[in-house]
Parts: sequence; structure tokens; C-alpha cells
Amino acid sequence: MFRFLQHTMILLSFACGSVADVLSELDFKHGIAFFQDLKYPADFTHFDYLNPAAPKGGKLVLSWGFSFDTFAPLAMGETGPPSGYHFTEEPLVVRGGDEFAAFYGRLANGIAVTEDRLTIVFRIHPDARWNDGVPVTAHDVVYTFNQNMSLVGASYFFSFIESVDALDERHAAFKLNTPLTYDHIALIQYQGILPEHYWRNRDPTVHTQEPPVFSGPYRVKSVKMGRFVEYERREDYWGWQLPLNQGRYNFDTVRYEVYLDGTVARQAFLNGMIDILDIDDIRHWVSAFEGSAMEQGLISKTRRNYGIWVGVGKAFILNSRIPKLADRRVRKALTLALDFEWINEKFYFNDRVRAKSFWPGTILESTGMPSPDEMKLLSAFRATLPEALFQKPFELSSGGSDAAVRRNLLKARQLLADSGWQIENGKLLNASGEHFTLELLSFDSENARIAIPWFKSLERLGIAAKVRLVDISQYTNRLRKHNYDAFIQSYDFVIPPTLEARSNFHSSAVMGEGSRNYTGVSNSAVDYMIEAAEAATNLDELVAASRALDRVLMWNYHLIPLYAYDPRRTIYWEKFGRPPHPKYRPAFPDGWWFDESKAARLDAALQ
Repeated sequence: MFRFLQHTMILLSFACGSVADVLSELDFKHGIAFFQDLKYPADFTHFDYLNPAAPKGGKLVLSWGFSFDTFAPLAMGETGPPSGYHFTEEPLVVRGGDEFAAFYGRLANGIAVTEDRLTIVFRIHPDARWNDGVPVTAHDVVYTFNQNMSLVGASYFFSFIESVDALDERHAAFKLNTPLTYDHIALIQYQGILPEHYWRNRDPTVHTQEPPVFSGPYRVKSVKMGRFVEYERREDYWGWQLPLNQGRYNFDTVRYEVYLDGTVARQAFLNGMIDILDIDDIRHWVSAFEGSAMEQGLISKTRRNYGIWVGVGKAFILNSRIPKLADRRVRKALTLALDFEWINEKFYFNDRVRAKSFWPGTILESTGMPSPDEMKLLSAFRATLPEALFQKPFELSSGGSDAAVRRNLLKARQLLADSGWQIENGKLLNASGEHFTLELLSFDSENARIAIPWFKSLERLGIAAKVRLVDISQYTNRLRKHNYDAFIQSYDFVIPPTLEARSNFHSSAVMGEGSRNYTGVSNSAVDYMIEAAEAATNLDELVAASRALDRVLMWNYHLIPLYAYDPRRTIYWEKFGRPPHPKYRPAFPDGWWFDESKAARLDAALQ
């Protein structure tokens, strides 16, 4: 009741004409950080990971593997707006690329939080303008979030917002139903603000081929739906002098070409029709681009840091809602049957690193024994957690040789026996005589190929495993209804992973249709660690809770991890300058620039 009255009094104060008085009581800052202080002061000139002296000019051509059919920002459907559309939009705040959880004002030049952290006020930059010259106002912010909160999908992510109100032309107040956290700002910063005056008599969810009014640094120059879109840099963009834009948006033109076939995209790159190309298939990364152009230094390879995106790149997801997979010992036995070393050699050219954590390579990864701070969280659940969690570091079994595989399968057989499964006449049966079968759901034949060596090991345990190939609509529907034994998927997270952890692992998400809790985790210890991470007020608390959560999840074998997320493999023609990779937010492509001297050398070499 108090928090409702407090927010209501704020709004009444504005209504009574005391706008300046109320705003004067708020402490507006240029940014907001969680767990640590802001790195950059209010008078900073540029982000350290960008080059403020980067020259402007040139053209960048990129490929995109998906079609598009609209410029409607909130259109629902199978395609949606084109890649690069974010160049025309702007959010209230942007994330700092070299900080753990810090955000700086973009459309907003001031951010204030009430003492109870139940209201956050954004002050719109006085110079912010739409490309038609109309000022950006708080009413645009209200319109944008009201539209999003009315959508079925987006409403879930913005459920922490009770209301958004325009206090005056420049100040938008977000009333929250729970105290402000990192997750809230992380979600707000993804949303580009929409011009209310443009969309007032239009529907932003209805498909349109007309580029709308926008405020960002690029405009749509030309487009052919489903084929390409080309953006040109705006000289009249209002925000060129913002410190966070120094060294960004350096290309005069950015073009995205749609290539739905990877082979065609690779050939287009070699023919000079694409400047930069991400390579997802390691086979081509290792061998397809070797040759004279590479040897002459005309083509380069780099591994671009995912930054804030971490996690398990690919894993076999086990549905513990299924009775036969509800026993942790069974899930561990299935994990022991996977020979990752063989798969890595035969499929990935030994270029993958196995994931042994849900957020590997970060300060949140659990390694070694639990720390004293972790033990404070874990000890209350000692009776329900595997005792080994408290006795030794978590490790996944190693394969790579016949002896290692036999050893792992013997351990797996014992675990299955302990959980009531015995091999009779080559079949793994329970006390009721039911045969242990496992169906791997997939729409991708490549995943089926990866599963074959695992299935052969499962067969030696008496398990009949098979792949069920279905079309994408059936696949999506069965995942939504949790109708599967297992499937292959990535588990990616934005660091810190508090938002995704709840939707992926909390028991509150285990039964709902469409839930992302694909593994069916329902564990009081997991719930507690998630809630402790969400409630963390400093980095030490966040690290302890996240590591403890990681341990509980890994020791319960809800998935069989293959490889960890790793840097994106990228090839490019040597005609660009680029800044060093920041730790958290990739400076691509907006931090790269066209290098005229390199381009001239390249042109001469290709004559």
C-alpha cells in the first residue's frame, strides 16, 4: 500500500504543478550500474573500446541468413523486420561494452531511481529528434512500452512494469511491481523507442513495406523485401556528439544481403560480393578459405567475442518430467555414455572446448570446491543434494579411447542397475519389463548425425535410441508442450544470467505450456540459488549465488553438454580497421571502419 501511495503522490505532485520541485528531489545520473560502480564519469568523452578518431566513409556489405517482409517494429510472424533495423532505432540506454552490468543514457540523458527502487525516471535528451524534426518526448516512451506490454510474447518480459507515465514532456516514470534490478534495465535497453505521433493512426504490429519515422543514425536507402536492405548514414542525426557514439557508426553505407544457403553465401564472399562473413560450420572454417587470397593477406580470420553472451553452445537436453529420466542416476548414466572427445575429433576438428558449466569462462563459473560464501547457500540443502558436490569438483567423464569408453559404460551400467534397470537379452528393462527407449526430437539432420555415436554407446547399455525428424512447426509445437524425451539445443545466457535462469530453471516455470524450462527442473535448491542471485546487491553475492546454482545444475545432469559457447568465427576482406574486442559488448559492426589504404592495396592485388 505504501509503495502505491508513494508513486501516486509523485504523479499527484506533477498534476498540482510542482514538476520542478519533485524532479529536484530526484538524483539524476548519466548512467546506472549494478554490482559495481560506473566506470565512466559524467564528463567522459568516449568509450575506451572504441576509436574516436575512426574515419567516416566507405561501404560495408554483410550477409543475413533469414528473410524479412516488413518494417513494422512489432510485427508478429515468421520473418519480421530486416537485419540492421536497429541502426534506425534508439533505446533509452545502452550497455557499456567493457563493464559487467553498466548502462549509459542514449535517448535519456538522465536516470533517477526512487529510494525504494520501485520507480525509475528517465529524462529525455533535449536535443533528441525524430528524422522528421519532431522532438522525442516522454509520450513516445509511454506509447512504446504500452504497446509492448499489450503483446502476448513481450508482456511476459515486461511483467515487472506496472505502468509507464509521462510526468511532463521530457520525463517518463516506470512504476515497478518489484524493486529495480539489473534484469529490468537489461530488458528496457533492448527496446527501441517508437514515435507516437507517427504510429498514432497506424498499427506497429501490422506488416508494412514503408520505412517508418525513426531517430537513429541510419536511414533506409533502398530495399527489396526478402533480398536486401541498404542503410545510409544520416548527416542530420541528432546524436553525433554524444560521448557514447564517438567512434561508432563509421560506414557511410551498410548493406545486408539475404543468403538462405550457406554454400551460396560462402561463394558470394569469395567473389567479393560480401565483405565479412560469419562461419558456423567448422569444416569450412578449417579448410574452405585456405588459398592464395589468404596467403597474400587479402583475407583474414578472426574470432569475435560474443561478449555478454555465454553458455552451452550445444547439448542434449533431457526432459526430467518423463518418469524414466526423473532419476538423477539415469541422467548421469546417459551422460557417461557420451564420448565427447570422439565427437570433437570427428565432427569439430578438435576445435571445440567441452562445456563444464552453464556460464563457462566467466567469473560466475563454478570451479574447484565450493567457496565459504557458496557453502552458506548450499548447506541448507545438503540432505537433498548429491554428497559428491561437497566432496570434489565437478568433472565430466573423458572418452577418446576404447578403454575409457568401456570404463564409462561400466559405471553407467551400475548407475542404471542402482535405479532399477537391468540388461536382459540385450535390452535394458525395469521391474515391469518395460524396455528403456529414448527418442531424440529434431528438425535438423545434422543433429541426427551427431547423435549417432552416442546412440551406439546407448545400445551397448540395452537402450533403444532413435531420432524423430519432424518439420519446424511440429518441432516448435512439441517443445512448447514439453512433449519429448530429449532434443539438441544451445543454452545461451546474457551475463549476469539472472533473468534467463528463472525462465529456464525455476520450478515456477516447470509446468506452463510454452515454458523455457525444457529440462523440467523443479528443485528447491535451484529456486533458492536463483532467488539469491536475483537479490544480490554486490558482485560478491552475485558470484556466490551464481556459482552455487551452477554446481547444483551440473551435479544433477539435466543436460549432456557438448561444447561451450565460443567466439564467433569470422572471415573478412582486409580493407577495414577495427578496435580491440571489449569484454562484454561486441563492437561489431558499428565500431569497425573503412580503411582506404587497405582497400587500395586490396584492389591492386585483385586486378
